[in-house]
Amino acid sequence: MMAKLLALYHKHRLVSLCALGVIVLVPAGLIIRGRSAQTRYLTAAVTRGAITSTVQATGTINPLTTVPVGSFVSGTVQYIFADFNTVVHAGQVLAQLDPTLYQAQVTTAQGNLDNAKANLQNLLATVNVMNADVEKYKADLAYQQASANRVQSLFQQGVFSQDQYQLQESTLGQSQATLNAGQAQVQQTLAQVQEAKAQIESMQGQLEQAQTNLKYTTIISPIDGTVVARNIDVGQSVAASLQAPNVFTIAQDLTRMQVYASTDESDTGNIHVGTDVTFQVDAFPTQQFHGRISAVRLNAYTVQNVVTYNTIIDFENPNEILLPSETAYVTIPTGHADSAIRIPNAALTYTPGLTNSQLQALYKQYNIPAAATSTHLGGWQVVWKYVPQQTPIPVAVQVGITDYLNTQCLQGNLKEGDVLVTAEQSTGTSSSLAPGLGAQRPGGGGAAAGGGARTGGR
Repeated sequence: MMAKLLALYHKHRLVSLCALGVIVLVPAGLIIRGRSAQTRYLTAAVTRGAITSTVQATGTINPLTTVPVGSFVSGTVQYIFADFNTVVHAGQVLAQLDPTLYQAQVTTAQGNLDNAKANLQNLLATVNVMNADVEKYKADLAYQQASANRVQSLFQQGVFSQDQYQLQESTLGQSQATLNAGQAQVQQTLAQVQEAKAQIESMQGQLEQAQTNLKYTTIISPIDGTVVARNIDVGQSVAASLQAPNVFTIAQDLTRMQVYASTDESDTGNIHVGTDVTFQVDAFPTQQFHGRISAVRLNAYTVQNVVTYNTIIDFENPNEILLPSETAYVTIPTGHADSAIRIPNAALTYTPGLTNSQLQALYKQYNIPAAATSTHLGGWQVVWKYVPQQTPIPVAVQVGITDYLNTQCLQGNLKEGDVLVTAEQSTGTSSSLAPGLGAQRPGGGGAAAGGGARTGGR
């Protein structure tokens, strides 16, 4: 019995050891297989040359000055004397509204004015009559005053009785009252004269208003230019209530025009007034046109949560081949450098497939500042210099302008001819360890067969 137990023990011990060996060897095999994977690097060389940074934008071509011509009065369109593309001059008749109603208003206002003037003349004549009456009243009062003096003297001498004396005093008082009433009537009539004069001025204003409305039935061009829009037809009713309806639109000068280019808020810091720009249009895809920035308008607007500003570009259009509302594709230069150290843009986006702790160890080993790996303040970035049979070396660089293919290197341990890694590609068995720890071969700028390329990102 004891011999059977020992045999069973040794059998289970052998199985346990075999299982433990498998558990240990499987991860070891994975690690070995992982390390057998190779990483091929895609590279690009640092070059020296000129670099120009630009801002690309789209915009709309507009006349330098566009004047909407409206109708100040309501009415029915009777005649139209201008159409689309008609060249017009200041003061030229564009359209005529039916003037019948406004002519009647002028006639009525003229009649009211004439009536007011006649009333004034009548009042002035009345004033003259009243002034004559006042003079008569004054003469009568003087006579009654003299008679009263004589009666008083004779009364004192006992010639006239008391009754005769009082009668004369009463007659004198009546003459004085008649004079006062006559003078008051003169003043009242003079006030009526002033009122009549005010009515004449009011009637004159109403007549001028009616004449002005009649004049507005004739729609004229305010400037020299070309009609680019006509919004009315003969027989159409034009209603001018709260605002004047727009009946024509006139472009003042099509030989001098503007492009309203929509530029992102992130680009406005590099756009300056006076910069020469180029643009193209779909109508002439093989031609390039030139202009100059005259303003960056401050009335920003938002398109899909992006704050956008209108950059105004003036240009000459002597042959009038560019038309209003055409779409322009604008290139605005924002910087230029000659003989600059140029970093391929792909190198600025590459990060090796290492763990964060391994990356931090490399950054510390090669004295990479924190700004280059995180905030990028001051334009600091990290590129990875290719070294055969080694993990790429991080290099901190301060970058300047870019032309979307290359970026200017302002500061950093780079020189012309240095080879930078732009991507990496793993070949063979996929590894659970970070690429770059096994054997490494340069990609020569091309992708190796099999596997997937990695550019990384910051």
